[in-house]
Amino acid sequence: MHLLKILALVAMACSACACSGRAAAAGAEAPEKQLALPSSGIMKVAFVVSDRATLIDIAGPMQVFDQVQSPGTTGFQTYTVSETRQPIKAGTLTIVPDYTFADAPDPDIVVVGAQTGRSEPYLNFIRGMTARGKLMLSVCTGAAKFADAGILDGLPATSHHDYIDGFAKTYPKIGWLRDRSYVHSAPMIYTAGGETSGIELALHITELYFDHDIAVKTARYMEYRGPAWQK
Repeated sequence: MHLLKILALVAMACSACACSGRAAAAGAEAPEKQLALPSSGIMKVAFVVSDRATLIDIAGPMQVFDQVQSPGTTGFQTYTVSETRQPIKAGTLTIVPDYTFADAPDPDIVVVGAQTGRSEPYLNFIRGMTARGKLMLSVCTGAAKFADAGILDGLPATSHHDYIDGFAKTYPKIGWLRDRSYVHSAPMIYTAGGETSGIELALHITELYFDHDIAVKTARYMEYRGPAWQK
């Protein structure tokens, strides 16, 4: 075989290996550990909202956190936050944000679902909370907001299955994983799949803060009959 052709084949093989290596690295999820409750016993959970938010991305996880079957006075305190307090639409429901980015209580957890917001104040809020070590959760295409903020580069992530191929082209530095309820992208970042996957992730976070039994009790209180992890 001609030397130049051999060298070209070798170069192609090396390139393929390099791409495979990058994909494998991005596909490695972060190791998990139990999460520590703050001294107050109450985790503040900020739900970032903007216009055309997908309602279940907010309501699903919020219901889990609001109805957690935790002992004593421990639990979660949820609220909504946006760039302004102007009403926003989530389907046919109108939401008036509880706070703005400027005056919101300091959260322990930040949840970002599918929505249209991507202004600099919006993305800077995500960047700032990540830099300060807050627990960051995306639901559905909220992962794209994390990607726009630059906090998923080089990490594995998931989103609604209909958007994975498009996101892989738009955000090639991220290792997109298909058909996952959630992915532990980094020690303090989780990305969930579409819609009801946000409930799955919130129950998992409940388990990490408390224990398996409390997560199961919460799911059963909600009449949520999920997959085999509850058994």
